[in-house]
Amino acid sequence: MLLQLTYLGVSNAFALLRLLPRGDRDKDIEILALRHQIAVLQRQLDGQRIQFQPADRALLAALLHTLPRPTLRGLRLLVRPETVLRWHRSLIARHYAAISRPKRRGRPRTLRSIRALVLRLARENSSWGYRRIHGELLVLGVKVAPSTVWEILRDAGIDPAPDRTATTWADFLRAQAHALLAADFVETAALTGTRLYILAVIEHSSRRVRILGATAHPTAAWVTQAARNLAMDLHDAASTARYLIRDHDAKYPALFDTILADAGIRIVRSGVQAPRMNAIMERWVRTCRRELLDRTLIYNQRHLLHALRACEAFYNLHRPHQGIASARPLQPLPEPITAPDRLTHLTIHRHDRLGGILHEYEHAA
Repeated sequence: MLLQLTYLGVSNAFALLRLLPRGDRDKDIEILALRHQIAVLQRQLDGQRIQFQPADRALLAALLHTLPRPTLRGLRLLVRPETVLRWHRSLIARHYAAISRPKRRGRPRTLRSIRALVLRLARENSSWGYRRIHGELLVLGVKVAPSTVWEILRDAGIDPAPDRTATTWADFLRAQAHALLAADFVETAALTGTRLYILAVIEHSSRRVRILGATAHPTAAWVTQAARNLAMDLHDAASTARYLIRDHDAKYPALFDTILADAGIRIVRSGVQAPRMNAIMERWVRTCRRELLDRTLIYNQRHLLHALRACEAFYNLHRPHQGIASARPLQPLPEPITAPDRLTHLTIHRHDRLGGILHEYEHAA
């Protein structure tokens, strides 16, 4: 033990004498090199072989190439001094090679607006391949190579046209929504126990609902007159509806179908006990019950009609609908507020319908 301690003391004394003539710059370089080697060793604590990354080689070569070779040999490095010098020569060679390498010339990068246009055309036209999209771009005055269009579609993960032409039920129904109507009877009860029947029709495309009437006796004459009123309303509104979905309820007389057929609307009956075949209408029935009928006491038929008219106006003019991107059937959405001062000082007023059962909110004038 004493002999080993004496040896360490003498060797450290000679090392100190060797460091005396060296300047502070060389000492700082040696400290930085040793610290970086410790960092490299810390990355290899799992027992793997010591590996220097290109960034490690570049840093050590830049630090140690200014030291004289005797000093470099005296350092405790994880590699031989010749290896550090070889790294430095390689670093210098790559630097001059990058300077002398001619600049690559080729087609300029595709503008971001052109990429967005290509993706939009592919998204809105599932049957168009890259050749068809390229032709449409030429018509619009945008000149790009067909291979560029193909690369844009490939990078965006868009499949070729044959794989994109498959139509889902949601897309199919959305494309046909402008021609579809749906009708149904809603049953409720007054305070006296009298059963009242509501006949309503909804448009699939706009979600606009029409309350055709309410009665305690849905006779064939009453239902037929409701069909005539519906046909006249659709004609005045220049509706493009061509099909009406309804169930097999016996309250629909044969003349109901005949009147609508004369107006160019074909009747499509849903399956027996299959409410999902008329899902949009069933969704409105549920909304009407939850937001109106279950929250108010109906005195008589007149009171029911008054409440239904208010609910119809609220549903068509104010209430947002998720099925049409939170829009309103008869009222467009306002422009979004962008001014910071208006967003920090919002003054909203509430307008009550039916004594507070329905609430409408609007900005103060």
